[in-house]
Amino acid sequence: MKYRSNQHHISHARSAKKDQEAICAGKPFPPGATWDGKGVNFALFSENAEKVELCLFDETGTHEIERIPLPSRTDNMWHGYLPDLAPGQLYGYRVHGPYDPQNGHRFNPNKLLMDPYAKDLFGKLEWHPAIFGYQVGHADQDFSFDTRDSAPYVPKSVVVDPGFDWHEDAAPQISWPDSLIYEMHVKGMTATHPDVPEEIRGTYAALSDPAIISHLKGLGVTAVELLPVFPIADEHALAQKGLKNYWGYNPFSFFAPEQRYMRKDGVREFKSLVKTLHDNRIEVLLDVVFNHTGEGNHMGPTIGLKGIDNASYYRLVPENRHDYINDSGCGNTLNMSHPSVLRMVMDSLRYWAADMRVDGFRFDLAATLTRTARGFEESPFLMAVAQDPLLSRIKMIAEPWDIGPGGYRLGCFGPGWSEWNDKFRDTVREYVRGGPGQIGPLAGRLSGSRDIFERHQRGPSASINKVTAHDGFTLHDLVSFNGKHNHANGEDNRDGSNDNRSWNCGAEGPTDHPAINALRAQQKRNFMALLFLSQGTPMLLAGDEIGNSQDGNNNAYCQDNEIGWINWDRMSPADHEFLGFVRKLSQVRRSHPLLHRKDFFHGMPVDETGVRDITWLSPAGREMKDGDWNLSYARCFGFQLADGVHTCGQDGPEPRVLVMMNSHHEPLPFRLPELPNGRKWRTVFDTACPVMAGTQALIGHVGGYDLKARSIVMLVEHELLMAPQPRMRVSSLRPRLKGYCPSSPGFR
Repeated sequence: MKYRSNQHHISHARSAKKDQEAICAGKPFPPGATWDGKGVNFALFSENAEKVELCLFDETGTHEIERIPLPSRTDNMWHGYLPDLAPGQLYGYRVHGPYDPQNGHRFNPNKLLMDPYAKDLFGKLEWHPAIFGYQVGHADQDFSFDTRDSAPYVPKSVVVDPGFDWHEDAAPQISWPDSLIYEMHVKGMTATHPDVPEEIRGTYAALSDPAIISHLKGLGVTAVELLPVFPIADEHALAQKGLKNYWGYNPFSFFAPEQRYMRKDGVREFKSLVKTLHDNRIEVLLDVVFNHTGEGNHMGPTIGLKGIDNASYYRLVPENRHDYINDSGCGNTLNMSHPSVLRMVMDSLRYWAADMRVDGFRFDLAATLTRTARGFEESPFLMAVAQDPLLSRIKMIAEPWDIGPGGYRLGCFGPGWSEWNDKFRDTVREYVRGGPGQIGPLAGRLSGSRDIFERHQRGPSASINKVTAHDGFTLHDLVSFNGKHNHANGEDNRDGSNDNRSWNCGAEGPTDHPAINALRAQQKRNFMALLFLSQGTPMLLAGDEIGNSQDGNNNAYCQDNEIGWINWDRMSPADHEFLGFVRKLSQVRRSHPLLHRKDFFHGMPVDETGVRDITWLSPAGREMKDGDWNLSYARCFGFQLADGVHTCGQDGPEPRVLVMMNSHHEPLPFRLPELPNGRKWRTVFDTACPVMAGTQALIGHVGGYDLKARSIVMLVEHELLMAPQPRMRVSSLRPRLKGYCPSSPGFR
């Protein structure tokens, strides 16, 4: 069924003749609304449109004051120039063409459409039947045609002034081996923070508050990874339940900052945030969603790309172009094989990197962006990024999977890319909870997942190591719940993963049992120790360092409330103690280059004594043999790191590092390897103790170390550590934590 609508006339502020005199051809590039100081050039891509009208609105966004056809079309770019327009002007488009869903066309000029290149938006998206291109509830469903005006219910695009005084802002440019990523939600980070002024909590401005900056620097964070900040479409089903898409993985625009996190001028507020973080040597990474939009499937609303040129912007089922390919699992998939769609994505990335000065991106469901008929390796997107002079030099992180065919691509992204490593997460979780047969897989993850990432000449930093992330349990819930508790989401606890590899340590949820709480605290220290001791790039979920809980909800995507926010106001003395432990772990990692190498270990000798760069040790103190790795009951092993390449500015080799791990429920003795020239091992931390600081025990090589049940211990070579070094030592770091609880060495 096809429809072609007639022009729905409205009262204009100027006559049609005057409109035609006012607008001139302008230029087809750049796309979007570009102010040149004298007027605004408008340019919009649509291959299948027959007419494009520019609609201007008053400052309230409620009255459409002019509707002007764009006079020129150049290579499917519709364009026109209006003199005397200034930044702040509200506008939108109405695009004419066939309404023929069976063949992929869904034009409906009754629907006001947002400019895909709009740098700012005004107003909110409201769920109203008028925002759908079809008549909601009609017997013909989306084959029907709706004539209601959607303008009152959709945001208006805004002409922006790109000027901003950056005051000699400089990107931190932290190397990958030195990076610590902190994943956070803009609102959730500060919504309950007692030291942030209440009037700015939950905004971009709040993340610039000294209390937040101090917290990040205290943790040694080098980069914040912000959950999506593009404009968010709250799904209709959530709106009906009184919920929101809190995480934001449902964008309907790729250039504007989300309004719910701003106070007045979102563009300037976001730039101010970036500048403040840069001034404190902290990079800004954006979690971006280019795999789909909030327009959903054939039953979704028409608010942007669907009405501009549905058949070009989205991947449609070849045999039935009425339906959308849904590799994203969210109803639609952007057509990254179309040059103009690829250009839009690349333009968005360049805009955020160049104009907004962010330092990198994490790509949600990145496999979706790379899927083509010719295969993954010939992805236009990957090739476009690789040759781009700006994007090829900043941090690019892939979530290397989706639900489409061949969608699990861990390790397949090339040079310049790092990837979320779910194998690290799963292996560490399984080992810490005491699962069998994990020492072999854990060794691979601790050493940087060389088996996955060495291809394409990448190093350990290609592995983004995480124990938790926004999707799933928080660290505290990981040791407090055996099962998910997502009832607040309104889906009868069916949503969220069932494969959490968690262990509640003896009671489901909160408990007053002191032994269970002590074990949970120790397990959290174990998780953090493995994260910071592993080669690769550690990523810390915001709030994990203070014992944040979501009450067992492992899919809090719709919980814009105390469940989803960080519970700063609920910190206990034990949480403060754990925060000190995590801060110290971060300092330890920074102080020992052996813990964050640029290159993989190869098990090769590094000096005349024959000691290797990494040696895997059994509890007997000898090197692990092939048969040792296959013992399903084995839960105790260790590794020694030695330096063969001097760090720049370093007088001698790094002190050796020894790590011993025991996930067994009983203590086990571990014989220490002998050090040359009578040197001794010095304890750095033992996760059986809640804090680490002060005078630490010196241990000779004779005898063994009693590893407590479910504990991890780090020792370092004493004599070299105490010698003058050009870099910071653990003992010199601030803040100084008191009350160190030394582990009993238990010599035998």
